[in-house]
Amino acid sequence: MNDHLDSLADDLGRRLADTGLVLTTAESCTGGWIAKCVTDVAGSSGWFDRGFVTYSNDAKRDMLGVAPRALEAHGAVSEFVVREMVLGALTRSTAQVAVAVSGIAGPGGGSAEKPVGTVCFGFALSGRVRTETLCFDGDRDAVRRQTVEQALRRLITLLGDGC
Repeated sequence: MNDHLDSLADDLGRRLADTGLVLTTAESCTGGWIAKCVTDVAGSSGWFDRGFVTYSNDAKRDMLGVAPRALEAHGAVSEFVVREMVLGALTRSTAQVAVAVSGIAGPGGGSAEKPVGTVCFGFALSGRVRTETLCFDGDRDAVRRQTVEQALRRLITLLGDGC
């Protein structure tokens, strides 16, 4: 399965290199896995600036400028917060493309409204932001792997349609 993530990261890297755009990541539940995948690609220093691993709410506030009231009102796993995360990553980097993820990988931490497997995504490109929420099945590793795969796939798609 890592070969699949490697292939997606290679494709993303080619697209970023071809367009001259630079990527940054802001990751919570994946703990830097997206950044790891893209930096496994030779030449990624030409199109990847930095990754923010903001697992705690304090890190989201300190490193990305997420407003405390956003975390209190919406929770870390929300489209509102990933929107702030992705915009914070852009303003604190030299990138033009960003992805942010925050989710509940399990095994605990879920609720009726946000069950285990819930992941919120934020994508930014060309001044536009998109957010989405998906719910993945499986154990902690499976949820995180699916999150990385979805992030890479959506970035590839967004580069094709301009967000």
